[in-house]
Amino acid sequence: MASSPNGAGDDVFDQFLADRGHATERTGWKRDYNKKQCPDCGGLHDPAATTCTVCGWAPRP
Repeated sequence: MASSPNGAGDDVFDQFLADRGHATERTGWKRDYNKKQCPDCGGLHDPAATTCTVCGWAPRP
């Protein structure tokens, strides 16, 4: 979840959540054997994938 489309101000938002006990670490691809696995929906993709073709998730820069 992003607080703004371009990521501006996310640090302040993350700090707000962290102060209240929420996890705010950035998520990335999970690995499943020789495939990348989407952390949102669990879809499997080739190692060269940059976005999930199932749900559209992409890691934040």
